[in-house]
Amino acid sequence: MIEIKNLCKSFGEKEVLRGVNLRIENGEALAIIGPSGCGKSVLLKHIVGLLLPDQGEVYVEGKNIRLLSATELYKVRKKFGFLFQGAALFDSMTVEENISLPLVEHNGGMEKSAVSRIVAEKLELVGLPGIEKLKPSELSGGMKKRVALARALVTNPGYILY
Repeated sequence: MIEIKNLCKSFGEKEVLRGVNLRIENGEALAIIGPSGCGKSVLLKHIVGLLLPDQGEVYVEGKNIRLLSATELYKVRKKFGFLFQGAALFDSMTVEENISLPLVEHNGGMEKSAVSRIVAEKLELVGLPGIEKLKPSELSGGMKKRVALARALVTNPGYILY
């Protein structure tokens, strides 16, 4: 569960978040919509501790993000998958390398065959089997977004932020 209490954040004179209160239960899907610059990305960055609030609190599974050590914060961040607006794939890497990046970073000792199997499963899940060796430049825009989704899912996160 994610809970946000009275979250406030400003950048200089620009007040971006003013007293945001939000509770997201496990299994719940939530969409926050609004115009560019209204604070959607700033809110997501607070949830994973990339930004700290000027005022208020952010809790992930009962843990106050502001009070966590670097090690504890790293553990919380591992529970999240991220899907970026522009896919954010690395052009110099293959599809398999892009998708496996979170696995390699979080589970350095995992055997290559296991990593390849998991990548293949996630590509199947998003309807793109057999494209592991392609580069992002060889993919359509929709395919890139599905590869990015496969990367967000590869560690079986408890939460996915879009």
